[in-house]
Amino acid sequence: MPEDRPAPARRARSRLLRPAAVAVVACAVAAGGAYALQWGPFSAATPEVDPAAVAQARAFLADWTGGRMESAGARTTSPDEAQNILRNFTAGLDISKPKLTAADASVATDGTVTVPFSAKMPVKELGSWSYESEIPVRRQENGAWKVDWSLPVVHPRLSSTEKFRLTREETDTLQVTDRTGAPLSADKSPSLKPVIDQLGRTTGGGPRGSIERVDRVTGEVTATEMRFGKETEPSTEQSVRSTIDPTWQRAADRALAAESDGKDAALVALRIDDGEIIAVANSPASGFNRAVSGTYAPGSTWKIVTTSALLLNNAVAPDDIVDCPKYLTVGKQFHNVETSEFPGASFAKNFTESCNTGFISLRKKISDSELGDVAKNYFGIGQQWRVGIPSFDGSVPVPGDQTEKAASMIGQGKVLGNPLTMASVAATAASGSFRQPTITEDGKATTTTTALPQAVVTQLRSLMRATVTDGTARGLADLPGDIGAKTGTAEVSESAPNNGWVVATRGNVAIAVVVEGGITGGSSAVPVARHLLDAVPQDLS
Repeated sequence: MPEDRPAPARRARSRLLRPAAVAVVACAVAAGGAYALQWGPFSAATPEVDPAAVAQARAFLADWTGGRMESAGARTTSPDEAQNILRNFTAGLDISKPKLTAADASVATDGTVTVPFSAKMPVKELGSWSYESEIPVRRQENGAWKVDWSLPVVHPRLSSTEKFRLTREETDTLQVTDRTGAPLSADKSPSLKPVIDQLGRTTGGGPRGSIERVDRVTGEVTATEMRFGKETEPSTEQSVRSTIDPTWQRAADRALAAESDGKDAALVALRIDDGEIIAVANSPASGFNRAVSGTYAPGSTWKIVTTSALLLNNAVAPDDIVDCPKYLTVGKQFHNVETSEFPGASFAKNFTESCNTGFISLRKKISDSELGDVAKNYFGIGQQWRVGIPSFDGSVPVPGDQTEKAASMIGQGKVLGNPLTMASVAATAASGSFRQPTITEDGKATTTTTALPQAVVTQLRSLMRATVTDGTARGLADLPGDIGAKTGTAEVSESAPNNGWVVATRGNVAIAVVVEGGITGGSSAVPVARHLLDAVPQDLS
């Protein structure tokens, strides 16, 4: 009916109701709405998650990660049993440093709060075992929240009838030599012990083993949860030659010993032109090879990859103005190191001073999957590498929301790497082409990548050089050579100090250093890199 034509009087009168009838209808609607929203059989009000319950679950995971089993047990309804099970599980399976990550909590109608978590368990000298589990948290009579202890909290298939057992396969070992053919010795280079052990096994693919599920009574194997290593034919060789350069290796060991301040730290140096690894150093020297198999947020060193994605998209140029405020909120508040700010800064200034907020502000210039695509297609990150020893080759998942994407732009969130992967990133930025890292002379590449455009390479080199001359890596500025670098400060948790990072290139060498709990890359990792580069002034040809 046209808007300017009045309705017939009879229809208008049909809309009139007596006040009593209106009241009846209103009550009926109100009652029906209440029934549907609260009292009906098809829905119910969902209780809110108590932050105190989530905090208790996260504290339990933090204690477990940190090896504080007594404290972790005290957060449960069965302290003694929980403490013993956690200790036996972690130590019995030779797990060095669990990485436990909580997900979003949910609450049931009975008030139980459930906090799912992902577990990444590094099994010494074998690799990582990953799985998912969840923590139920219940309010106790005294009002406190406690983890409702049961065996599946540790692993969903751990039970009163079945447990886990680690089995290592015995292998003969070969003599391992450096690139000159001279024998390598863990006595002279303690950091190389895991490398020598891994390379020296006749399997040629590192150690082998498995985590099995067994019957608690009979000991019978009921299932294999995880297998490590590859089945290969025994070698007929008497030795295996590595790519380790003895001069660089000794200097790397000394650099960590002198500058890591007793903190856990790791370093990798490799040749830019062919990816051959010339030094691997870990502090402490014995134990887990964190330099090659560790999993870390790379922090702002990852901005090399982010910058590449932006430049490939023509989304920004070095001289473009990209404001760098102290804070930027994208689902949560992000800030710069020591809440620094650079109003009206150029993009180049954002890179050299490692401005988080400036980089995050550019997140809409690339698609959600683009950062991972660039990392994979140009830098080889996330592809399967054949290094010659077990390695973690990086991971860049597609972010689940804008907060995760913001974190990924600055090497946080779910982006993971280690000194091996980040030394390779620096090498690719310097040369323009990814060379799969290898520690054996007969290593075979298993990756497919595309070379970066020369214009992008030129800009990356310029930005990394400016970071040394005028930015956060200025601690390397007075060393000889055309050194380029990028520092990083990676957040670990709200309670743990940040990890310090630096990657650097000079001549034909790229290096990466991480210092756990080092606070900032400039104060902790740069001194290690400086000590190394100062000790070996000669560039490799």
